[in-house]
Amino acid sequence: MNIKTYTAKDMRSALRQVREEQGADAVILSTRHLPEGVEVAVAIESQKDEVALPEVVPARAAGMAAAPSVAPAAAVQPDFASLLAQVSAQPGTEAASLAEARVGDELRGMRHLLEWQLSQLAWNDLTRRAPAAAELLKELTTVGITAPLAAELLGELPDGVRFADAQRRVLAQLSRRLTVTGDDLLDKGGRVAFVGPTGVGKTTAIAKLAARWVMRHGMRHIALVSLDDQRFGAEEQLRVLGRLLGVECYALADAAELPQLLSRLPDCRLVLIDTAGVAPRDATLESRASSLNDALSRIGAQCWLTLSAGSQSAVLEESVQRFAAFHPAAALLTKLDEAASLGGTLSALIGAGLPISYVAEGPRIPEDLTPARAHQLVARAVYLAQATDASAGDELLARKFGKVAHAIR
Repeated sequence: MNIKTYTAKDMRSALRQVREEQGADAVILSTRHLPEGVEVAVAIESQKDEVALPEVVPARAAGMAAAPSVAPAAAVQPDFASLLAQVSAQPGTEAASLAEARVGDELRGMRHLLEWQLSQLAWNDLTRRAPAAAELLKELTTVGITAPLAAELLGELPDGVRFADAQRRVLAQLSRRLTVTGDDLLDKGGRVAFVGPTGVGKTTAIAKLAARWVMRHGMRHIALVSLDDQRFGAEEQLRVLGRLLGVECYALADAAELPQLLSRLPDCRLVLIDTAGVAPRDATLESRASSLNDALSRIGAQCWLTLSAGSQSAVLEESVQRFAAFHPAAALLTKLDEAASLGGTLSALIGAGLPISYVAEGPRIPEDLTPARAHQLVARAVYLAQATDASAGDELLARKFGKVAHAIR
C-alpha cells in the first residue's frame, strides 16, 4: 500500500488531483485545513493487498473468543467516482463543503469502527489474563459506579489478593472516598442556604431539619428565611411550618437583604435559608449564584446543594457540575426511597469532592431524615443493584473499559 498527500487551494481541486493521478480506487486516510488550502492523504492498494483491514489480535489473546472482524475497507471508504461526480455537478464552495463533509463522515465512521474493535480486543484480553479484575469491574458497573472511579478502585488493590477479599476491599475503599459531615448542623448550629433544581425537596428538607432542632434544642435560637418568590405558595408553606414549630419565619425578595436581617438576629444559632429552584441549564444560574454567594459571604453562611437521589445519574452529574457555581460546602440527598440506583450519585459526589450531610427518604417530618453514613450509602447502592437485578453485558463493559484495560492488573 502506498500513501501520498495532495495539497490544493480547496477540496474540489485536491480531489481532482487524486482522480487524475490515482484513479477512483484511492482511499482517503485524512484531510486537514492548511493556511494555503487543504491537504488530503490517500492510500493506493496494490493488487496483492487484501481488501479487508487486518485483524489486530494480541499474542497473549490467542485462543480467546473471536472478536467481530473489522468491516472491509470498501464498506467504509468513500466512493471516489460518485463523490467526484457530485463535486462536478455542484460547482463552487458549496460542492467542496459537501465533499469535505462526506469525507469527514467516512473518516469518523472508520475511526469509530477501529476504536470499537480495539476496545473489544482489550476487554477480551483482560477477561483472559485477569478474570478476577474483570469480574470486579462488572460488579461495580452494575452498582452504577462510573468507569474512571471503578478503575481507580481496582488500582488500589494489592497484588495477589483473593477475589472475596478484593470485593470487600473495593467496597471499603469506596466508603472511604465518600465523605460525610455528620450531625454537626443540628448539634452546633450554623447558617445554611439550600440550593438545587426545582422539585428536589429543599423546603421539605428544611422542615425536617427545623423540626429536629426544635425537638433537640427548643424553639429558641432558630430562624427560617425564604428567598423563593417564584414558586407559588413557597413562602406561605414555610410560614405555616414556622407557626407549627413556634419558629420565626422571614420572607425576603432579594439575597442582598440577608445581612441586614441577620444583624437583627444575633442570638439565632441555626438559620435555614430556602431558595428558588433553578434548572441546571437555566441561563440565569450563574448570575443567581454570584448574588447569593456575595450575600452568604457577608453573613458567614454556607451553601448546601440539595439533590434528589431518584433522578437519573446523568441528571445528577450535570446538576453537580452546574451548581458548582454556588460553591456548595455539602450535599443533602432527598427521595432516597425513590432511587433505583445509587452508584452514579455517589460517583458524581466523590468526583466533585462534595461531602454528604443528610439523607432523606419519605415525606414524614421529622422522621425521614438521618445524618449521612458512608458505609450505609454504599451498602444501599449494592442492595439496589441486587434488588433491581442490574446487569452489565460484555459490550457495555468493552465500551467503558476498553481504553484502560491494558493498565489494569
